[in-house]
Amino acid sequence: MKIHTPETQARRSFTDADEAVAYLIALYEAATQFLCSEFSKAMAEGAPNQRIRAFYPEVRFVTSTYAQVDTRLSFGHVSAPGTYIATITRPDLFASYLRQQIGLLIANHDQPVHIGPSDTPIPVHFAVANDDTITVPQEGAAEFTLRDVFDVPDLSTTNDDIVNGTAEQVDGSGSLAPFTAQRVDYSLARLSHYTATDPSHFQNYVLFTNYQFYVAEFEAYARQMLDDPQSGYTAFVAPGNAEITSGDQAFAEMAKTSQMPTYHLKRADGSGITLVNIGVGPSNAKTATDHIAVLRPHAWLMVGHCAGLRNTQALGDFVLAHAYLREDHVLDDDLPVWVPIPALAEIQIALEGAVAQVTKLEGYELKRIMRTGTVATIDNRNWELRDQSGPVQRLSQSRAIALDMESATIAANGYRFRVPYGTLLCVSDKPLHGELKLPGMASDFYKTQVARHLMIGIGAMERLREMPLERIHSRKLRSFDETAFL
Repeated sequence: MKIHTPETQARRSFTDADEAVAYLIALYEAATQFLCSEFSKAMAEGAPNQRIRAFYPEVRFVTSTYAQVDTRLSFGHVSAPGTYIATITRPDLFASYLRQQIGLLIANHDQPVHIGPSDTPIPVHFAVANDDTITVPQEGAAEFTLRDVFDVPDLSTTNDDIVNGTAEQVDGSGSLAPFTAQRVDYSLARLSHYTATDPSHFQNYVLFTNYQFYVAEFEAYARQMLDDPQSGYTAFVAPGNAEITSGDQAFAEMAKTSQMPTYHLKRADGSGITLVNIGVGPSNAKTATDHIAVLRPHAWLMVGHCAGLRNTQALGDFVLAHAYLREDHVLDDDLPVWVPIPALAEIQIALEGAVAQVTKLEGYELKRIMRTGTVATIDNRNWELRDQSGPVQRLSQSRAIALDMESATIAANGYRFRVPYGTLLCVSDKPLHGELKLPGMASDFYKTQVARHLMIGIGAMERLREMPLERIHSRKLRSFDETAFL
């Protein structure tokens, strides 16, 4: 079948990151507009007698020399001479990120980048996703078989091979970025589905929680910040993309259903805070982080509730994780359990400093309400009902001080995706010591602790925001053969 494509665009070389990104945007817009137009025509007039295809743009970098860079820098350069390629989607959404990464590559190697069409087709579903007037019908609903005319999502090429370190060099080229365009598009669509907010609202600092109680406190804080002209925050977005810009403003109707309700306290440069209520369980934690990772956030933290495992702990005490016992199992195929998940000093310092700031306790006195130690994450919410000899023995051998169902998953996926991570939990029950999470106890506990816990998470994020990116994205999360892009 003959293939109909948009007018061929020339490959161009750039030594200016702004110009390079502008050309990426132009190429992507031309390709997606072509697909949207041809798709609308096919829906109205019937199947064309030729295949319709357009391609993602790509960034290509070729160097024959090793970069002479600051050895402290963990990104912004390739590890060896060769050809490196990244397919790009939504360059408008990722413009700031791309300018930074491309700019560093050009500066560190004193070489141009080459921008042009790739040989990877854009699935029509992803091309029309940003046009609210176009809907792709489900399989069999159209008068022709969609995949006979247009490219559709292909899971065989949508994977995590690059970040998992299992990607094979087919044509001798290496990967320039941690995700391919198809993988990014897949996650952007999933984010809209699960969070009921557009990916464009996500901020660079992400808080995860496992209780809806935190949302009301986050909204109250957001409204306070919107009324403070010195805060730097510009808007607050709720599920359904409902947005307010002042503290006394009412939301338009919000989305009534969302699997992972998500809220965004925005700053103009994207350095605000996103709060995601992932609910309960490691599967949800993996799902959320799998997709948010493509946005390349600068940090994500878990601020949820946990079971305290020591008799010296009290309800409301804090747990700062410095190690993880992974019994969640959802990442075993992607990240073997023998891979250590280290604590990150920058995150730990920010969290401990925020605890001290909010509680007004310092030094040795801080130990009255906060323990640092191993957090165990499991996949069975009712683990207490099993024979205690097995789980309790493992918890004791690991020196675990707290147990939950999300933290190790979030930390492990942060490690896998090279996103700085951390965990600060709040003890809500002590099942090994007869203090179970019962309705009456939980009510009093939540009223007194939620606001303080959330403010600690926010405070830690605001501390991290003041750090240079080179310090947050340290070499600890990078292997000896890494992509140049963060």
